Amino acid sequence: QEQLVESGGGLVQAGGSLRLSCVPSGRIFTTYDLAWFRRSPGKEREFVAALRKSTGGFLHASKVRGRFFISKDNAKNTVFLQMNALRPEDTAVYYCAAGLEVIRLTNSSEYNYWGQGTQVTVSS
Repeated sequence: QEQLVESGGGLVQAGGSLRLSCVPSGRIFTTYDLAWFRRSPGKEREFVAALRKSTGGFLHASKVRGRFFISKDNAKNTVFLQMNALRPEDTAVYYCAAGLEVIRLTNSSEYNYWGQGTQVTVSS
């Protein structure tokens, strides 16, 4: 059973930082494209950031560009989402996702596996 386990969410004041972690099972980490999505109350799930396995390239949504950074640590088999300058509108459940044949990194329907989500709450 393939799985992704997220951690690192919590409550933070506006302007603060958090780092989310996602530990995929070994095969996923080395084979799949990896991404972060989020869902705010009453809103659709939206793309946050992704890493392309084949090129090592990354993509960040315009809303978070310059504040959030996706990275991975091969030694720890972990994908991170560093979130800086957090805003109340960043409040959401954040999900780690993995996709084997992703064409559009921003398209959530192309991802095969999802974590359980971790809550991030930013107070004003």
